[in-house]
Parts: sequence; C-alpha cells; structure tokens
Amino acid sequence: MGTGSSSYRPKAIYLDIDGRIQKVVFSKYCNSSDIMDLFCIATGLPRNTTISLLTTDDAMVSIDPTMPANSERTPYKVRPVAIKQLSEKEELIQSVLTQVAEQFSRAFKINELKAEVAHHLAVLEKRVELEGLKVVEVEKCKSDIKKMREELAARSNRTSCPCKYSFLDNSKKLTSRRDVPAYPKYLLSPETVDALRKPTFDVWLWEPNEMLSCLEHMYHDLGLVRDFGINPITLKRWLGMITLILATDMARHAEIMDSFKEKMENFDYSNEEHMTLLKMILIKCCDISNEVRPVEVAEPWVDCLLEEYFMQSDREKSEGLPVAPFMDRDKVTKATAQIGFIKFVLIPMFETVTKLFPVVEGLMLQPLWESRDRYEELKQRDDAVKEQKAESLTPESTVSREESRDGGKSEADHA
Repeated sequence: MGTGSSSYRPKAIYLDIDGRIQKVVFSKYCNSSDIMDLFCIATGLPRNTTISLLTTDDAMVSIDPTMPANSERTPYKVRPVAIKQLSEKEELIQSVLTQVAEQFSRAFKINELKAEVAHHLAVLEKRVELEGLKVVEVEKCKSDIKKMREELAARSNRTSCPCKYSFLDNSKKLTSRRDVPAYPKYLLSPETVDALRKPTFDVWLWEPNEMLSCLEHMYHDLGLVRDFGINPITLKRWLGMITLILATDMARHAEIMDSFKEKMENFDYSNEEHMTLLKMILIKCCDISNEVRPVEVAEPWVDCLLEEYFMQSDREKSEGLPVAPFMDRDKVTKATAQIGFIKFVLIPMFETVTKLFPVVEGLMLQPLWESRDRYEELKQRDDAVKEQKAESLTPESTVSREESRDGGKSEADHA
C-alpha cells in the first residue's frame, strides 16, 4: 500500500525439529522474549526454556526481531539450554506484560487499517476526479466538433465565399499537415507473437525496424491502444521517437555516422530518410555532449562516470568475470579515456554536423578542441609523474643513493 506500515511483511523463520520443518512467523513488534516463547511453543518446550539457534554449519544465531531470515532448505536447529523457573510474582508480571503487548499489537493493527483505508479513499478520490475531468474533456470535444461541422456547413452554403475551394468539396482530399514517420511493416509469425508475451523475449536479437513492429503489435495485443484511446497516428509518432532514442546506442555509432556521411554529399531536407538520419545524429550529439559544457560542469560528471566504470570492473574482477579495458582502473586514467573519446567520437561527429550548421563550430567544436588540449596536458603531467616514480625504483638509482650515503659517512669519519 501507500504507507510504510501497511507495506510491512512479517518475518518467517524455519526451524528443524527432529527432521520436521516448522515455520514460525512473527512481526517486528515482537521482542526477543516473545520470539523465544514462539520458538519454544513450536518445538514443544516450556515457554520459559532458554534456547539457542544454530545454522547448518553450527553457527549461533541471535534471537531478536532483526535476526536473519532463512528458508526451508536452511532451517535453524533448536538447542535447549536451560529451563528457567519463574516465581509467582514473575509469572504475574509476565502475564501482565503479555496482555499489554497484545493491546499494543491491536492498536498498531488499527493504525495500519486506518492508514490503508485512508490510502484507498485517496486513490478513489483521485480516480473520481480523473473520471470527472475525462467526462468534461469528452463533452468539450463533442461541442468543438459540433461547432466545426456547423461552420463547415455554413461555409459550404456561401455563394460569395472568398475561398478558392469549398471545405466540403469531395474532389479535394484533406492531407495531414505533418508527415507521419514510416517504417517497414513486418508480418509477425505465430512463434514471434507467442515469444512477445514471455519475459524472456530478447529485444537485442532484432533490427530497429523489426523491433518497432514488435512494439506496435504489443501495444495492440495488450489492449493499450483500445483502453487508452491511442490514435494510430500518435502511436506511429511515438514509435518514430523510439527510433531516435535507439540511435543513442553506442554500438551503432559507426553505422549511423557512415550512413549520415553518405547523405551529406547531397543532403535533402525534403527527403524523409535524410531527415531521420539528421535527427539521429542530433540526438546523439545531445546524448554525449558533456565535454561541450564548461569545465566546472563537465568534469564532475566525468569523475562520476569513471568511478561507476571502475566499481563495475572491480566487482567483475572479484567474481572472475571478463573486464572491459576502458573500465579497468589499472589501465585507464581520466586523461587517456577522455582524449580517445573526444578525438575519435565527439570531434568527428560535431565536425560533420558543422557542415550543415556552421554555427556549431564556434559554439560546440571550439569547447571540444579546448577540452582535448586540456586532457592532453593532463596526460603529459601524469606521464612525467610516472617516469619519476619509475626512475626512483630502478637499481641504478638505488645504488647511487647508497653510494652517496656511504660517501657521506666516510667523509664524516675522516673528519
């Protein structure tokens, strides 16, 4: 539910009682004594028995609300330690405490129920509000359509209409003001349709256009188009946007760049294929344009990205998995990583865009050139520090230092 208390789930512990698995469930409001009593009752021991829990490898487990949960395959073994004899006074106190705990538990359950009911009411109120707005919008659309029809009928009856054509002239066809993105439509086989309904469906095995056809089928198959009243043209535009988003996949960078360069020789703004490639390139520029921004903005993001790479490679090393070279902290520095990315990815892409939009050179290419030069200077400083460290570790430098110390001692003894 929406509240933290209503989303809490009781903890389940599995006990091994002479080869029989017993499940014990308790809430976070139980204390250690309550939990131990539950375990005693589950094992058939007196409630005042002190017990200890052991894991399958005989490690002791603390008995408290935060104790680690287990499963039926890894039950805890119960070992009685001692039976504590309670006096009449202690028994009376324990009985009173038990009753108080039950009252508190009921109070908490009431609070949980109140919170759950309040959440349900809020959801219902929101739903009623949305439904009311939907009705208002529908009525408004109906009213607008009625006015448009009346206006069209009135214009069609005018004899002195200044328009060249009548709005209801059947010989003239109305066309969309904006073109609808098109992509090859594929006929999906029954096997493919069945695979789409399973969570194991691998989208990376499909080409972008095939993936869009699969997505369009899923929108219809899941009833989204029907339930949400999605206009088919709107759906196609949305799928066209997905085509652009998929272009940010760096695995396709060379493919998209080569296609765009081919079109650059005779670029045609009225050609749909040319414009789609241009949109892909522009969204790619936006996606990886960090180094175009000022240094004080770009560099912290570079540090965060490299740290993410290094943490992933450290984990992969610890688990014996292959490590990508550009993520290995032992092989990559900030300077080497950024120089290669700027020189071979960013600058060539922005230079290509500059051929269509010359203003890009001053606004974006210039910062990239400056960023490349800055990282090359940083690399030179890093290399110089490495050389100094290497020289300090060579045998010759060690011998010369020892000789200088021996020489100093002999001169002191001679003096």
